[in-house]
Amino acid sequence: MRAAATDKDNPMTTRRDFFKLGGAVAAASVSAASISSAAMAALPEIVSTDKADTQPPLLPPNGRPYNPVVTLNGWTLPWRMKDGVKEFHLVAEPVVREIAPGMKAHLWGYNGQSPGPTIEVVEGDRVRLYVTNRLPEHTSIHWHGQRLPNGMDGVGGLTQPQIPPGKTFVYEFTARRPGTFMYHPHADEMVQMAMGMMGFWVTHPKGRHPLIDPVDRDFCFLLNAYDIEPGAYTPNVNTMLDFNLWTWNSRAFPGIDSLNVRLNDKVRIRIGNLTMTNHPIHLHGVEFEVTGTDGGPVPRSARWPEVTTDIAVGQMRQIEFVANEEGDWAFHCHKSHHVMNPMGHGVPTMIGVDHTGLAKKITRVIPDYMVMGERGMADMAEMEMPLPDNTLPMMMGQGQYGPLEMGGMFTVMKVRREQKRGDYSDPGWFRHPPGTVAHEVGAPAEPMRAPPAAAPQGKAGDVELVVRKPGGHGGHH
Repeated sequence: MRAAATDKDNPMTTRRDFFKLGGAVAAASVSAASISSAAMAALPEIVSTDKADTQPPLLPPNGRPYNPVVTLNGWTLPWRMKDGVKEFHLVAEPVVREIAPGMKAHLWGYNGQSPGPTIEVVEGDRVRLYVTNRLPEHTSIHWHGQRLPNGMDGVGGLTQPQIPPGKTFVYEFTARRPGTFMYHPHADEMVQMAMGMMGFWVTHPKGRHPLIDPVDRDFCFLLNAYDIEPGAYTPNVNTMLDFNLWTWNSRAFPGIDSLNVRLNDKVRIRIGNLTMTNHPIHLHGVEFEVTGTDGGPVPRSARWPEVTTDIAVGQMRQIEFVANEEGDWAFHCHKSHHVMNPMGHGVPTMIGVDHTGLAKKITRVIPDYMVMGERGMADMAEMEMPLPDNTLPMMMGQGQYGPLEMGGMFTVMKVRREQKRGDYSDPGWFRHPPGTVAHEVGAPAEPMRAPPAAAPQGKAGDVELVVRKPGGHGGHH
């Protein structure tokens, strides 16, 4: 993480260079220069980072105390106190984000990252937010779910003028209610959100709240999605549904960090959805309750136990549970295509088709040819086909027992009794007690079968089904 008072101190060259690929975006190279050094010196310093690792919680150095959140593969934006007001400085700018090891994307974001840093305040705080625009076009920021004066709502053209390139606007309001919120542009929204412009906002209660319990661990992340063709770096902003990268905080598995908790910790996870579809988020190993939305805390009488909660577009869900089962528990979207990495929608289904050696012959003529294996998609992990530049295999990740065959919106919650309070480091794989791992047993006895029925009437040679068994390419009818 770094602080930068001027553009000269902030290494933006590589982020701007990729815009030169498009002729209409040359304005990015002069946007910051139009802000004078004297004007910038009076604002809160610009703090930014280009790391994709989960940063430790930011303990509040001043102001009202609170229990900070941990942003998965992200961080919390520092502030300064001035005359009793919390001042933040957000910079809208081109960024380079590593989606997972082996793939980077040229996105737009805030303060060096996409999503931008999490903003944490306390109920009743007076908040002043400076927004500097280093994009090649105008922007604005909408504070999703906040109660605030209409002129601070951030809808360009409706409640405020757009923020031109090179200019800084200020928003100021009181954080009136505790809860889980987001921020994102309300200017050229289709393009700017498809390019990664979004961030998380948490307003903590100012004291003991009847509907908000204290927790030991408090995580947050955003669901977002991109369409980036293999070999490309910039998202296709016109995509409506056929995205090929399903991410949490602009990271795809195995680039998504694990959630590391102590046995019997009370855990809260806050999730916001800024993709173009809903996501049934499923957590193994525990039951949870939905305790809050972007509308506020859920009354206790309206809560019930769940293991999956569906999060629609533009919604927030806050879940809570006690992590009272040790182990490495999967945590993922339950739409199966959303736990895959970049894949073409034209890959034919070849289950049951013997195409031994065929793919190798075709790739000599069509290098990018890809086909599903005859036994299923898992075959593709064994093919070791060369990938185009700057993309990811459909399935990735290794566990202690072999390939995880996952991607996209997937990670692991690691519950350990030896994890210390406040320690968020990765404890490694779970050491299962003897006799608690599923394992192979001897061959089962042949089942009793009913006498064969009379053969159905039909033409000689009719084949209804070909069954392929492991260990050979033969089959029976």
